[in-house]
Amino acid sequence: MSDYIRYAGFKGRVLFVGFGSIGQGGLPLLLRHADLHPGQVTVLTAHEDGQEIARRYGVKFIVEPVTRDNYRQLYARHLARGDFLVNASVDVGSVDTIAWCQENGVLYIDACIEPWAGGHTDTSIPPALRTNYAHREHARGLRRQHPEGPTAVLMHGANPGLVSHFVKQALLDISDRIGTPTTRPTDRAGWAALAQALDIRVIQVSERDHQTTDRRKQPDEFCNTWSSEAFAGESLQPAELGWGTHERAIPHDGHDFDFGCRSSIFLARTGCTTRVRSWAPQAGPFHGYLISHGEAHSIADYLTVQGESGTATYRPTCYYAYHPCDDAVASLEQFVQAGYRMPPRQRLLRDELTGGVDELGVLLCGPRHGAYWYGSRLSVDDARRLAPYNNATGSQVNIGFVAAILWAMRNPQRSVVEPDEMDDRLVMEIARPYLGQLGGVSTDWTPVAGRGRLYPETVDLDDPWQFGNFRVTG
Repeated sequence: MSDYIRYAGFKGRVLFVGFGSIGQGGLPLLLRHADLHPGQVTVLTAHEDGQEIARRYGVKFIVEPVTRDNYRQLYARHLARGDFLVNASVDVGSVDTIAWCQENGVLYIDACIEPWAGGHTDTSIPPALRTNYAHREHARGLRRQHPEGPTAVLMHGANPGLVSHFVKQALLDISDRIGTPTTRPTDRAGWAALAQALDIRVIQVSERDHQTTDRRKQPDEFCNTWSSEAFAGESLQPAELGWGTHERAIPHDGHDFDFGCRSSIFLARTGCTTRVRSWAPQAGPFHGYLISHGEAHSIADYLTVQGESGTATYRPTCYYAYHPCDDAVASLEQFVQAGYRMPPRQRLLRDELTGGVDELGVLLCGPRHGAYWYGSRLSVDDARRLAPYNNATGSQVNIGFVAAILWAMRNPQRSVVEPDEMDDRLVMEIARPYLGQLGGVSTDWTPVAGRGRLYPETVDLDDPWQFGNFRVTG
């Protein structure tokens, strides 16, 4: 008899599309916490990686790439009404896949919204339409077409995903710490009003990966603690931010959007050539890459307060500040220097890691309370002890992914839904045992600390919470 809690039962079939680090690390967690038989699960993937893991757990493994030309036929072969498509792939068009699932009564989840192969680098597509903002708007449009359709969870791993739930806990923590405890909000308007009352100006998704390996990166390979291919792809998207109402002017190379919810901007440069200042408890201050992520838009949009005229009267600036592990930094720099060409080999840093932690949290900043970081600090040793085929990064992503699958199984008719709109208490109940040290830390660090020593003209000490005082251009 298993000691693990079974959070949901499911009688249909489950199709994993893709079986990289998320699929391999997530499958054991799903079988552990869902009332699900391995015979209900099939893996459909473009590569043979992970075949032995699938065999060990008794699930069917099929090597057949999903493409724009064959996806309808492949999905129809393996899925019917009431089944679940788990999109753990790279280069499989998420919006087309979600549309098929809505039309055919199939539940769906992804960890990010992906274009079809080549979509990140197709220069015939305007930069604004290659952004995560555009992908999100297209996916959210399916909710209007299928308001009572099967649940399709957008962008729910660790980030995007768990970080949206971290923000809610951080808001409650800050309210308590400044002596204004509040009743827990029950809807979007309540959370936005709380963020406005606390005068939260900037929300960074702040991640510093400290994991290390003795087998260092070689010149002919790209190394990372999660998918190198996916990391390189998202780093080529324009740098994107949810854009706060307190900001005085957009950056010189910034552009707003003329469609959708208008919560965000993008910069005329890639995320892998844009650096930002951030802070995490173990790392202290660090420089990260402004990598394009969906949570920059969903969090900023969710926390927007609308005036009577429909104009936003409050919104925080929100973006992702990412310092990957040292070998991944070296890989990304080589990738940029080589004209954005991938080396011939990619290596997942998982079983060979020798130590280190991944600090993943949200850094909420504002003049009333300074800066407050809330998140997960998980060591690779603890991640391995808690679940197989995981490192610290993988465990944070995979338990967020699986927790959202379990939530969807319990809520099968919610149409298209984002992390911010889900029950954060259930998701965190499932995820918490796998996240290591989970909690908040206040800091007196500010984004302008130290900058005025060399370049005092770049610092606005009267208003240090503007994005311009976070930014370091690449």
